[in-house]
Amino acid sequence: MNDLAIREVKFFKASSDLKKPIADATHSLTEISFIVLRIQLENGVIGESYLLSFQYSPNAIIGALKDIVPLIKGFKAYETGMVYQKLENLFEYFGNQGLLRWVQSAINIAMWDAWGKIQGQPIHKLLGVTKKNVNIYGSGGWLSYSIDELIQEVTDYADRGFKAVKIKVGSPKVSTDLNRLREVREAVGDKVDIMMDANQGMDLPSAIKLAQNARDLNIHWFEEPVHHQDFQAYQILKNQTGISLAMGEREFDTLPLRELVTRNALDIWQPDILRIGGVEAWRESAALAHSFHLPVLPHYYKDYDVPLLCTIPNGVGAESFDWVDPLIDNPMVIQDGYAKPHDLPGWGFNFIDDRLTEIK
Repeated sequence: MNDLAIREVKFFKASSDLKKPIADATHSLTEISFIVLRIQLENGVIGESYLLSFQYSPNAIIGALKDIVPLIKGFKAYETGMVYQKLENLFEYFGNQGLLRWVQSAINIAMWDAWGKIQGQPIHKLLGVTKKNVNIYGSGGWLSYSIDELIQEVTDYADRGFKAVKIKVGSPKVSTDLNRLREVREAVGDKVDIMMDANQGMDLPSAIKLAQNARDLNIHWFEEPVHHQDFQAYQILKNQTGISLAMGEREFDTLPLRELVTRNALDIWQPDILRIGGVEAWRESAALAHSFHLPVLPHYYKDYDVPLLCTIPNGVGAESFDWVDPLIDNPMVIQDGYAKPHDLPGWGFNFIDDRLTEIK
């Protein structure tokens, strides 16, 4: 079985077109970039994964990724748990969260891709299928957008069959957010759900004011209204406004999930597969959410999340950006507000070689 062992690991950068910088309540983005990891097995099979990096700390994440190469060579593609635990033990000294968790996840996702290709099966069929497709919503609505740009984006999503859109809030004035939300509601009508995401950029009084004043707009959920570790603020916001609260994308473990559930202050769990630890950790967090009767709507990575959502009973929706679609050979099919998992082996897609620049 040595032909299934990891022989080589390479790293690449890919970028999606961005006409001008975009911003939410806490970050400004000057590029949409990805780091792509490819592992090659002794039998020549290549497993691939990617992470969304933007312009942040490129040397730090690349350095952390390169450090794993000698640690994982020789492991077989199906030994995902063994690799994860080895890295968990080694990384403990510097801390198992942050960049080192991203490293664990990237190799885990690539190993699953290789194993699926060896088995000739897509990931969701390897894990067991509970549904054939999932709801998907259009995401964006950046604070840096003009009203015209905002309306253009949400109406484009609606025209493409999306049944829900999410826009950014957390402007210096709550009245600005309310105006943007009202413009979006008028543009998409009552048949499209609207969610709002503050990216932790609001204080509690402002979040309460926004939630109360937006009641007539029928906001589907309020995502990361305040700092993700301010559990008491989530509890107060929920108690005073009754709005559905969503969070999870910033979490490297399930402690916040447990904390917020005990306070009756969470309605939607949103794990990020790169931060939470890869396939097994993602599914473990979803199982914990299910034990608390919470739905799972993950953060960003639709090409990984849709297949995994199709394997769990409480997977109810995925987030969609179009950034990675021009860079891969088999973009996900989205129709009438639903996304279908790729049906090719592994994750079912690969980055186009011409769009990659190798990182030495």
